[in-house]
Amino acid sequence: MGKSKGEKWVGAIALGMLVMAAPGAPQAADPLSASIREQESADKAAARSQKKIDRTADQSDKLFEDYKYTLRRTESLRVYNDHLQRMVDSQKAELASLDRQLAEIDTTNQGVIPLMARMVATLKQFIELDVPFLLDERRERVARLERLLDRADVTVSEKYRRVMEAYQIETEFGRTIEAYQASLALDGGERTVDFLRVGRVALIYQTLDGQQAGAWNAKEGRWEVLPDSYRSSITQGLRIARKQAAPDLLRLPVPA
Repeated sequence: MGKSKGEKWVGAIALGMLVMAAPGAPQAADPLSASIREQESADKAAARSQKKIDRTADQSDKLFEDYKYTLRRTESLRVYNDHLQRMVDSQKAELASLDRQLAEIDTTNQGVIPLMARMVATLKQFIELDVPFLLDERRERVARLERLLDRADVTVSEKYRRVMEAYQIETEFGRTIEAYQASLALDGGERTVDFLRVGRVALIYQTLDGQQAGAWNAKEGRWEVLPDSYRSSITQGLRIARKQAAPDLLRLPVPA
């Protein structure tokens, strides 16, 4: 009880030290450590936020690229659709034109088919009245045309083409020279002879042995025997027609 004030302070300090050092007693927080922990926590939060920002930026870039691709695709589809629409419009116009043509075909056929029939009949009559060369071949051509006109599986245009082709062949006969072999009724029998056709001007035959020659008399409608003086010219004409000799002037019988 008789302690001085100095002793009281020393005892108080010692007691405070004992209280701080006592095991199990709560210790006061360190301000520096708390600041460090708060900074670490803030850094971690900032890192997480940056990752979120990076992911958001990547998603935004991808969405923007998808948007640009969609725009390009949309423009391409628009151009393609416009092209298809023009094609559809053109096809509609073509179909309308075909419908009109089909309607006109029936009318055209009503005139063309009888015309072709008359053309074939005229060609047949012409061959029978013409110089009698290659008769079997020419008659068979007309017979094929007659059968062709009655076929339903052949178009009118094809029939017309074939008729005109036959007329063209007959026209060519009038400006060509030709040599061929065929049978001819002579002296009561059939003999194989050489024929020389000069356009439609002259049709001459010569036996294979060269001993007899004759010419078609269109006015009389029969064969006439020619003098022996024509034999060499006929032989030369046959060689020229077969391209065995160069073209040359020939002395041949021509009806007046």
